[in-house]
Amino acid sequence: MQKIRWILFAVVFTVFLLPANCLAAAGADDVEITILHTNDMHGRILPEDDGGRSIGLPEIAAAVKAVRQVNPNTLLVDAGDTLHGMPEINISRGENMVTLLNETGYDCMVPGNHDYNYGSKRLEELSRQMKFPLLSANTVDRKTGKLLFPAYKTFQMQGVKIAVFGLTTPETAYKTAPACVQDVQFVDAVQSARDMVRALRKSNDVVIAVTHIGIDKNSVVTTDQIASDVPGIDIIIDGHSHTELPQGLTVGHTLIVQTGCYDHNLGRVDFVVRGHKVVAKTARLYTPEEIKELAPVPDEALAQKFTAIQKRNQPLFDSVVANSDRSFSGDRGVVRLAESALGDLCADAMRVETNADVAFVNGGGIRSGLAAGNVTKRDMMSIFPFGNTVKKIEVSGAVLQAVLEHSVSKYPQPFGGFLQVSGLRFSFQPALMPDHRVSEVLVGGIPLDSRKMYTVTVNDFMYSGGDAYDMLRNARIIGEYGTCEEIFADYLNKNGVPVADFGQRIKRAGLETAVEQEAA
Repeated sequence: MQKIRWILFAVVFTVFLLPANCLAAAGADDVEITILHTNDMHGRILPEDDGGRSIGLPEIAAAVKAVRQVNPNTLLVDAGDTLHGMPEINISRGENMVTLLNETGYDCMVPGNHDYNYGSKRLEELSRQMKFPLLSANTVDRKTGKLLFPAYKTFQMQGVKIAVFGLTTPETAYKTAPACVQDVQFVDAVQSARDMVRALRKSNDVVIAVTHIGIDKNSVVTTDQIASDVPGIDIIIDGHSHTELPQGLTVGHTLIVQTGCYDHNLGRVDFVVRGHKVVAKTARLYTPEEIKELAPVPDEALAQKFTAIQKRNQPLFDSVVANSDRSFSGDRGVVRLAESALGDLCADAMRVETNADVAFVNGGGIRSGLAAGNVTKRDMMSIFPFGNTVKKIEVSGAVLQAVLEHSVSKYPQPFGGFLQVSGLRFSFQPALMPDHRVSEVLVGGIPLDSRKMYTVTVNDFMYSGGDAYDMLRNARIIGEYGTCEEIFADYLNKNGVPVADFGQRIKRAGLETAVEQEAA
């Protein structure tokens, strides 16, 4: 009886691991292959990360092992924006994440734009510590013209030849600090994909792209565009747009998959190869709850490695640097779309520290909320994880107008370049065409003068053209200061959390402000 129970358990467990529709398509001579995939983890490691919505890397590692026990023909792939984001990772400039990825058992990864946040030279150093290759067929060294990383890697499983190539978004040129990629060029992704398919189809049964490109229509190129323009890619493992595709997206004969972000899901693709051709393919996402069913016990070796990392850094991270008597939301959907209380507070801190007329904080630079009570260095580094420094510059009113127009140009789509502001107020009408939306700009309560020069505080990311703020390049610098988190902590110590004009700085025609929504 006991034996029968174990057999039944094994059958149920195996069916849970292998989707039924793909199993039904498989014949006796067919080869069944699985791809597990992640993207845009941004340094998330623990289940309590991102408000408890993350799976956790030890949990993912355990799930990977469980799947590989059932089907050894399994690849684990990451689609970028992985090596930067949370304090335990940033403090080592990415090395701690590489240690954990190696332990998890990744087979390959494409570098995302934020993987360059420590600079291209540092990313090359990290790649040499990896037990798996970074792949990018469209990233070249400006001086030599040679690829910075391998374009592709091949795998062989039960006689099936699989080629995986990488593509990195050209937006990396301005969606990390441009100074971090000044020695790197991101060439045309569509043409690079064509070149890869042409070269790899000759000697491989399956061609897979792992891309940090995304399907956001505001992007300069999208993976659905690549799938449409470049026949011959069987599967695209994607990242960058933080899109959840529960069953994937099929364009032509190409299946595009993406998990969302921050370890909220683990992606899975199953495909069947018959006669050297893919004859069936399915996609799904594992939720944190499903991962617990699949692998109830987190991977012990990985958990121990992370515990050691935490112990080394705990005294520094737990040091109290400020105090807040209220909490503030740092939700991505707020700070990238509308005025927020935390955004106002951050911008005020930058303006007061520098004594500027105006301060801007890009919404994409705010990565976490602020809880009430003691504020630690860990909290500061979570809000401002990029280590950006602050610059005070001088620009004309005409440039200020252009900056504000660019800030709201993507609306109603969330935009990392949407600005939280201090020292000015303005209105915008979403119904109007971009570059004609902003009006009623007041600086210090006085209407904006296009010919007047104003002092403006920004981070070094914006100053160097990040988020396509090219109008700020080469502006005259009249002061340089410390990091965003240092300035913010100092402001909280001196001023607390004043709430004088929150919700009054950015007005959208016919819509309430985000701050009003937060208060509702």
